[in-house]
Amino acid sequence: MDRNIVYPGSIPQDIDILNPNRNTMLALGFLIQATLGTGTVVDGLACSPANGLAVSVGAGSLTQLSTVDATDYGSLAADTSDALVKMGINISATTLDLAAPALPGEAVNYLIEANFSESDASPVVLPFVNAANPSQPFTGPNNTGATTNSARIQRVNLVATAGSAAAAGAQGTPSPDTGYVGLYVVTVTAGQTQIIQSNIATYPDAPFLAFKLPQLAPGVSRMAVLTSSGSWTVPNQVSLLKVRLWGGGGAGGNGGGTGYVGGGGAGGAYVEGFFDVSPGSVLGVTLGAGGEVSINSGRGGDTALGTLATAGGGGGGGAGSAGGVGLGSIYPGSWALGSAVFGNAYVTDGLGGQNGIVAGSTLISGQGGGANGGCGALSAAGDGSTNVSGLTANAPGAGGSGGIASGSGGTGSPGQIIIEW
Repeated sequence: MDRNIVYPGSIPQDIDILNPNRNTMLALGFLIQATLGTGTVVDGLACSPANGLAVSVGAGSLTQLSTVDATDYGSLAADTSDALVKMGINISATTLDLAAPALPGEAVNYLIEANFSESDASPVVLPFVNAANPSQPFTGPNNTGATTNSARIQRVNLVATAGSAAAAGAQGTPSPDTGYVGLYVVTVTAGQTQIIQSNIATYPDAPFLAFKLPQLAPGVSRMAVLTSSGSWTVPNQVSLLKVRLWGGGGAGGNGGGTGYVGGGGAGGAYVEGFFDVSPGSVLGVTLGAGGEVSINSGRGGDTALGTLATAGGGGGGGAGSAGGVGLGSIYPGSWALGSAVFGNAYVTDGLGGQNGIVAGSTLISGQGGGANGGCGALSAAGDGSTNVSGLTANAPGAGGSGGIASGSGGTGSPGQIIIEW
């Protein structure tokens, strides 16, 4: 940070005070940029009901990319060519008044939006030097008695913007104005006289600070375990995800009849890596189902997270055949990576299932193939005349074991996705 130098006996100047203020602002701005980046970030500013149709937005801060000074700062010239991240701070709550729509059955959504605001304030009548008689200072500039702004303040400007009223449930939320970010959506219905907390929702793209330093751990600090298909939304302020995917495990093969034994199903593929994403984007989630003997030859389903990565399902084990032995699946799950992978990824095929075994009067079904971090279903045993079903796999993406005699093959384990950020 730049620092001013003054010397004993030198004549004081106003810039001896102005420059340290500006230099401190510059240093803090670049520190904020180094830690939070140049995007808008909000901390605090919690929204709660106030009296009647009003909300109270509490103390907090907003950082936003701006310029050093849009206008002259005392004797220092304006600097609009150099970018700087600035922080607006509200140390007390702000009350915003709302209004209910006039027509019965209607509702309106208010968008509580914010931006960084900087202005000169605190006007006072300052004493100025009277060169003709220094012992009698002027009152205001040129002894006019006029007030002069004494502070350049940086605040969070908060606005409640009303959308168009419509039938309740059909009303829309306005988009943030240029230069603003949305924080909350407050819904007010006709005839309402008091805002309650359930009327207030966080705006989907609100850039609230995701973590504080005491909450952070080395690497990643939050985890989501996905065990069903659907979608998953990337949290705000998150642009890099660690993702682990398991494809569904294959089913074990049926025994096939007296004296026959089935082979084990193969394990699903495994993918692990970091991926670039956009905050707020919605990723499709496909969880590979565990393979079943009667469906798709026992093959497990593919697991995918959007276009980031795919972990294929393992193949189904073979049924008992001539000689009594069913072959374990040699078709383990495969994998694919999208273009958003960050750095190197760890990928591996699942393990193939084991063959069934006939050892004299004892038949041992093929064990299921394992997936990363877990074993396949264990073998079953029998005499070949008693029907014994194969075992179902438990670990994510693991293969089921084969059946004996007319016993059915065990089901493979479904895939899984773990996301960390």
